[in-house]
Amino acid sequence: MRYKRVKEFLLLWIPIALWLTFVLFPYVWMFLTSLKEPSELYTSPIQYLPKKPTFAGYKLLMETTKFPQFILNSLLVVGGTLLVTGTVSTAAAYCFSRFDFRGKGKLFGMFLVTQMFPSVLLVFSLFLIMRTLGLLNTRLALIVAHSTFALPFTTWLLTGFFNSIPKSLDEAATIDGATRWQTFWYVLAPLSAPGVVAALTYVFIYSWNEFIYALTFTSSIDMRTVPVGLNTFMGEYIIRWDLLTAGGVITAIPIVIFFMLVQRRLVQGLTAGAVKG
Repeated sequence: MRYKRVKEFLLLWIPIALWLTFVLFPYVWMFLTSLKEPSELYTSPIQYLPKKPTFAGYKLLMETTKFPQFILNSLLVVGGTLLVTGTVSTAAAYCFSRFDFRGKGKLFGMFLVTQMFPSVLLVFSLFLIMRTLGLLNTRLALIVAHSTFALPFTTWLLTGFFNSIPKSLDEAATIDGATRWQTFWYVLAPLSAPGVVAALTYVFIYSWNEFIYALTFTSSIDMRTVPVGLNTFMGEYIIRWDLLTAGGVITAIPIVIFFMLVQRRLVQGLTAGAVKG
């Protein structure tokens, strides 16, 4: 028994510990760096731990830079992208899953083809469209751009999830007198919640961290999002590591909060429970 436990420890827990150390080390290092005095950031040899931990970098970041505005811009862009993508992709996935229409296979295939190309290839064409529509240097331009790239993947993901929900549930609701809208809203929507959350999690991470579109479509500093804003702390001759690391820590907080809010939905097996019922 003891040999089995030792073997399990060596083969399972040690690799997991090494993997976690490898993954978490950059975040720990970023946090420790953000607590250092400016004089400690450029010493040689490197000081791994701050001698006198301080939050002066955070105070300087929030009071003397446009970082609060960057956070607000990112939150508004992400919120708009989640709203547009969640609404359109859920409706589209429902139609792909429950209706048969001419060109359905080809149209669905086009959604998949768009994922073969990197988003940077769309920058020039989207820039021309935004300029024509007068949307450059607006948050709406970023919402449209992010939604354009995220919609095909989320539609494909949610279509597979809707396909896993038995059509017998739709038929049962129809027999009970429910309209198609009522069937979707009261039966399929609750069951599809884990799939929707998984899709929107991808959208949230993508929109929050997106850099190329945000850099191309915005010109004034008041319209910058967090990734582009953080880039302004990296000059040609000096990098403000105190501001950069403090901003990185603050930037990670919304993602952590978001995952804490949706983790229950991500692991629930609502569909399996519904089928058994």
